[in-house]
Amino acid sequence: MKIKTDEITSVIKREIEQFSTQLEVSEVGQVIEVGDGIARIYGLSKVMAGELVEFETETGSVTGQVMNLETDTVGAVLFGESTSVREGDVVRSTGRLLEVPAGPEMLGRVVDPLGNPIDGGPPIKASASMKVDIVAPGIKERQPVKEPLQFGIKAVDSMIPVGRGQRELVIGDRKTGKTAVCLDCIINQRAYWGTPDAVVCIYVAVGQKDSTVAAVVETLKKHGAMDYTIVVAATAGTSAPMQYIAPYAGCAMGEYFMWQGKQGKTPKHVLCVYDDLSKQAVAYRELSLLLRRPPGREAYPGDVFYLHSRLLERATKLSNDNGGGSLTALPIIETQEGDVSAYIPTNVISITDGQIYLQPELFAAGIRPAINVGISVSRVGGNAQIKAMKEVAGSLRLDLAAFRELEAFAQLGTELDPTSQRQLDRGARMVELLKQGQYTPFDAIDQVISIFAGSKGFLDDVALNKVRQFETDLLESFRGPNKALRDQLAEKKSFKGMEDQFMSAMKSFKTNWRPA
Repeated sequence: MKIKTDEITSVIKREIEQFSTQLEVSEVGQVIEVGDGIARIYGLSKVMAGELVEFETETGSVTGQVMNLETDTVGAVLFGESTSVREGDVVRSTGRLLEVPAGPEMLGRVVDPLGNPIDGGPPIKASASMKVDIVAPGIKERQPVKEPLQFGIKAVDSMIPVGRGQRELVIGDRKTGKTAVCLDCIINQRAYWGTPDAVVCIYVAVGQKDSTVAAVVETLKKHGAMDYTIVVAATAGTSAPMQYIAPYAGCAMGEYFMWQGKQGKTPKHVLCVYDDLSKQAVAYRELSLLLRRPPGREAYPGDVFYLHSRLLERATKLSNDNGGGSLTALPIIETQEGDVSAYIPTNVISITDGQIYLQPELFAAGIRPAINVGISVSRVGGNAQIKAMKEVAGSLRLDLAAFRELEAFAQLGTELDPTSQRQLDRGARMVELLKQGQYTPFDAIDQVISIFAGSKGFLDDVALNKVRQFETDLLESFRGPNKALRDQLAEKKSFKGMEDQFMSAMKSFKTNWRPA
C-alpha cells in the first residue's frame, strides 16, 4: 500500500494550525451534599456570591447559583432538572451572573424563569440578554411619576390612580379578584399598542396551578393582549429556586423595553404583574431554611424584606436624559383572613406607593371589583390623572365617604332628614356606577362622562337596578348625537368651559330616556 506523503503533511499542518496553547483555567469544586434543590460544594474558594456554577452530571450539565459563602463550603441553589446531581459530581465556577434572554422575540410567549419556552412553540432566538439581579436606577436617573397608567377600571382610575413608574400593591384574601384587576389593566393596554405610548406587559405567575396559568394565557389571547405580553411561569410544580428567581427574571425582561427610550425606540413603557409575591417569599423561606440561615419572624429569614425591596425598587420613571421610559410594578400579596398586619403584607405595604385593597365582604355582596376605597390609597394621587378625571373624582370620594357614614347610621333604623336621604340615595347609585364586569375595561373619557353624570345628580332618581343601563345608553349617546362634544373633551381632557354644554346634553338625554 502506497502512502501519499502530501496528504499526511496536509493533515499534520491542519492539526498544528488548530492547536491552541491557551489553557482553559477554571476553579473546580466537588458536591458533598445535595437535596431539595440545594447543593453544598467543597473547593470553590474564590467563587463570588450570586455567581453561576455548572454541575457536570452523567446526563449533562446543570446550572446553579451560589447563595451562601461559608468557612470551607459553598451553598448553591439548583435551576432546572436537578435530580441528576449526585455527591462527588464536579462543579465549575463560571465567573458570570445569571442572565435571561430579552427582546421583542419574547412577546406573545410563555417562558420559564430562565427564558426557555414552555408553550410548545418554536425555540426563541432572543436579540439580547439582561442580568437578572441588578442595582435599581438611582435618584439622578429618575423623574417624578406623572403619566397615568389607565387600568380601565372606574374605581381605580378615579380614586386610586396609578402612574407609569409607580409600585401599586394589590392585596386581599384569596378569591377576591386580585388577578382579575391586574388582567383588566393588561387588557386595557390594547388601546395603546402600536402608538408611542405603547405598554409592554409582563405577567409573572409564581406558585400558581398550571391550569390557572393556562386560563390566564387563554384570557389574554381571547382579548388580543398576548401580542404585547410575556408570561413568565414558575408554577407550583417547579422547584423553589425557580419560583424565587421568577419575579427578577420578569423584571429583567421588562427592563430591556424600558431602556429602549434611550435609543429613541418604542416601546419604552412596561407593566410588570407579580402574581404573587407571598408565594415567592414562601419559596425563599424554604431555600433559606435548607441553607441553614436562621429563621426570624414567622420563620422567614431576616433578609426577606430585602428580597422584595430590591425587586420593587427597580420600578421607575426614567429621566428624559435616559429616554423617559418607565416600569410600573403591580405586586400581588395574599392575606390570610384579612390580616394586613402579618409580616409579608406589612413589608410590601411599606415598600410600595399605595395599595388596592380587595375585601371579601364586598365581593360576597356582589360589588365587583371588590375594592375598599376607604383603605385603598395611591401616594401619587392626582399627578397620575387626566385633568377631567381630577375635576370629577374629588366629589366622588366625598360622596362615597358620606354614604358609608350614613349607611352605618341608617342601619340603626333611625329616620333620616331629606338631605341625608338624598346623600344616601346618591351614594348607593355611585356604588352601583362603580361596579364593572370582568375583562370589560372602560376608556378614560367614558369613565369621566359616567362619573360626571353621577356626581351631578343625573342618577339620583334612576332605579338602582337600571343604573348600568342608564350608563350604557348615556355613553352610546356620546358616540352618536353628542359625539362632537365627546371628541372635544377627548382633545382638551378637561371640562373647563364645557360643563354647561355637558349638563344640557345630559338633561336632554335623560328627558328622552326610557328604561327597557
